[in-house]
Amino acid sequence: MKLWIGNIAPGTTEAELREFLAKYGVTEIGSVELVEGDGSRPAAVLEIAASPEAMNKVTQRLNGMYWKGRSLTVQAMTR
Repeated sequence: MKLWIGNIAPGTTEAELREFLAKYGVTEIGSVELVEGDGSRPAAVLEIAASPEAMNKVTQRLNGMYWKGRSLTVQAMTR
């Protein structure tokens, strides 16, 4: 499944995302695609090996969380 994390701080690296998610039990991360957009609200799309139930828990826990001075927008992607 894929996880969208929006409004990450500009300049956030893949390693920082992996470290952040590991703190919340997300360790089976495949690919990471950083989406810069216009630079004001960068995002990332991560391929995660997790059940729909686990993705739901992670999404609920992380959505709205402040990290690096930003309120994150987190959604599970079904496609």
